[in-house]
Amino acid sequence: MNDETEEIPFFYHPLENIEDVEVFNDAVERKHLTRSLSPERPYTYWTLELYDQKNGVRGGGGLGILAADTRRVAEQMKVPFALITPFYPQEVSQEIEDGKLVDKHKAVNYEDFGFKKIDQVFVKCCGDLCGLDVVEKKFKSTRIIGITEPNFGELYQGMSGSDHRLYQEVSLGFGGYAALKLLGLKPAIMQLNEVATFFAALARLDELAGNGMDFYEAMVYTRKHTLYTNHTLVQAAEAEFNREQFERFVFPNLKSLAVKKWLSNNFTNDKIKLSSVTIEIAEMRSGVSKLHARVANYHDLAGNKVKFKAITNGVDLKTWTLAETLEFYQKNGIYDSILMPTTDYSQNLERLSADKIRELKLLGRQKLNEILKKYHDHNGQTLQFKEDDLIFDFRRRLVDYKRPELPFKDPAKLRAAMEPYNAHYILAGRVHTGDKNMSDKLQQIFEVILKDDYLKTHVHYIPDYNEELAFGLSVGGNATINIPIVGLEACGTSWMKDVTNLDLLISTHDGGVADGSIKSYLYISGATEEEELDMLYSRMSEAAEIWQNDFDLEYAIRRQLDAFIPVASGARMMQDYLDYLFTK
Repeated sequence: MNDETEEIPFFYHPLENIEDVEVFNDAVERKHLTRSLSPERPYTYWTLELYDQKNGVRGGGGLGILAADTRRVAEQMKVPFALITPFYPQEVSQEIEDGKLVDKHKAVNYEDFGFKKIDQVFVKCCGDLCGLDVVEKKFKSTRIIGITEPNFGELYQGMSGSDHRLYQEVSLGFGGYAALKLLGLKPAIMQLNEVATFFAALARLDELAGNGMDFYEAMVYTRKHTLYTNHTLVQAAEAEFNREQFERFVFPNLKSLAVKKWLSNNFTNDKIKLSSVTIEIAEMRSGVSKLHARVANYHDLAGNKVKFKAITNGVDLKTWTLAETLEFYQKNGIYDSILMPTTDYSQNLERLSADKIRELKLLGRQKLNEILKKYHDHNGQTLQFKEDDLIFDFRRRLVDYKRPELPFKDPAKLRAAMEPYNAHYILAGRVHTGDKNMSDKLQQIFEVILKDDYLKTHVHYIPDYNEELAFGLSVGGNATINIPIVGLEACGTSWMKDVTNLDLLISTHDGGVADGSIKSYLYISGATEEEELDMLYSRMSEAAEIWQNDFDLEYAIRRQLDAFIPVASGARMMQDYLDYLFTK
């Protein structure tokens, strides 16, 4: 019998049938895990995407950046932490050619970024035994464990229900779990980021049941030690596969007949949604903002709505905040030594003057100009901005619900909001490969810009958005625009970086922004898109006016920070997870 059964008594409850598993989860208040974290028993964090350019792993958007931030924050807090992810040997970048956005593909090598090959593990797919290299990069208390092979392809290659995507997900789950065993690690907790990582928990369930533990005991144990974190209300990450695909890619990797039977019973009309089985295998479920946890609409197999714990995302302030600004926060008792908000941060914000804001933003503008020397806008121009130039920016993944095209719906009004202040508008963000609709919208934005003499010299799209550009625009801009359709943004973290870097926030009340009051930032609302648009232009003019007046600037920036200093803290996020999962 697997030695992990020794831990069962502290939460064990006898179960007679699989229905009792649901009763156990719903009727008994969740108990904290009592085993301490240790280097051999780390917090394990499973993600299909990691965006960490410094360590040679480039993701596609916010989920990957959050994963990198979470690992870095765990390092700063000395939390034993293992992040398990695919290392994709192919990477996509984007360029403008002949006025159109095109994808560029290149090969990357894990050895070039300090990863070392540990050994090889195997998964069974389509009758073949597929070898996967286990590569690792160790830090002090944390590590990144990569699963890779030459034909692994690119991040999100193929459609969400394709064979190749299922192969990648199965490789991460079963291969990643085998890699932990290879390294002598036992997960104290398995945090599953999105349903694509379900197979890691399935691998653990199968190991326990396959090694002699009663299936129902194995299920309780796996559920007790698994946290499912949902990151998006727009289920682009949702996957549906058919039974035939599972026969080729999943079932061959299972040795327990009971686990195979349980999984088979979760098919409906020979289809299975990973969200349904992920909810069943994880006792703990979290949403990434207060609003998200409240409105997430998922149901278990019995038809009951599933409750999500609200743990709002945070960012690694050490990575994303201008060093001089962070120094000010810490010296003035706003953030402590591990970048946790202090108990009296609100009062201490009174030490932030308009002169200090302008001084720090000037340093940020210099940093932005330094970074921009490496890049070109959609016209092929290298951008440099003067100290007194006003910069609006929209910088985040380009996807429908975030509405990057919205400000360009009425170019005359956009110009009227910008021209009196000689303002510039920077648009930066990546379009997912295959998203023709968003590619077309970006092309339409280019056409709108081209027709207006002012906009064509003051609106700049910078392709191939990355971490360096994100940092530069946060520290060097003046006002950031965040306009998702209300109800569709789970959290978002780009705006957090802007707020901590003393930018004005112009936003709808959605995602993590809704953790604060609508009075704490430049709020946008409207019964129709037209009303929202008029309010957006009005708020842009208001932001420009605020930057003209020291009293207004001081008040607006302090007001934002008062609301969002705790929200933005990655250390606060990690502590929230630890408090939720473990006995203090």
